[in-house]
Amino acid sequence: MSWLVDIGNTRIKWAKLTREGAPGRMRAAVHAGWSAAHFAQALGGLRPGDAVVAVSVASKKTRLAFAAAVRLKTGRPPRFIETERRQGELRNGYREPWRLGADRWLALCGARALLPRAKALLVVDLGTAATIDLLTQDGRHHGGFILPGRELMVGTLLRETGGIARRASQRSGSNRSGFGRDTRAALEAGAQMALVASIRRARNMARERCGVLPTIVITGGAAALVLGALPANTRHVTDLVLRGLALYANK
Repeated sequence: MSWLVDIGNTRIKWAKLTREGAPGRMRAAVHAGWSAAHFAQALGGLRPGDAVVAVSVASKKTRLAFAAAVRLKTGRPPRFIETERRQGELRNGYREPWRLGADRWLALCGARALLPRAKALLVVDLGTAATIDLLTQDGRHHGGFILPGRELMVGTLLRETGGIARRASQRSGSNRSGFGRDTRAALEAGAQMALVASIRRARNMARERCGVLPTIVITGGAAALVLGALPANTRHVTDLVLRGLALYANK
């Protein structure tokens, strides 16, 4: 049995590799403060001899704890996937390819495999950080953008500003108009607006560059919160990074 595991800055996502070579049902959990024992308990389905293909952008401590749990459960180390210069027809657009985050690379791989005939794809991952990458049908990655994720935007303002933090201690509720009617609601609405505006601006920039409006493929914990403000043909793929890992597991 092969397993696919995506360890992000905040959450761990995992699934079995099916006989069809795709991720099975995905599970997820917040891994803050986890030891090897916590990882071993969460990945309770692992058996001796199982293969684990993983990607990690978390801290070295978290990665080592996860690796120790995998060795304990399976008797073999996990295989960590790192960014490459190319994968099949997909070409890394960074001047120094290794500097592209491995999770972004695998999201690109997953999107390419999912929609190989799309003339252009805007691959969006809304996690702790938000990333936006442009990929064209010829397999060329044109680079992208990185900005703070929704919770990071809100959390930074709460930590770094005394007045906002005091006023955000109470919340009166949301407003259907989208305008926050208390400080906390206004912070969250502003962060969401910033993400939507960034995605839409990137989409227009992509049209200027390649002559077509790209299809948006979006993943990440905050993706569901912005879907209603994005074009109707946006594809929400919760296991996009795992789909990229599946390509490596099948090699």
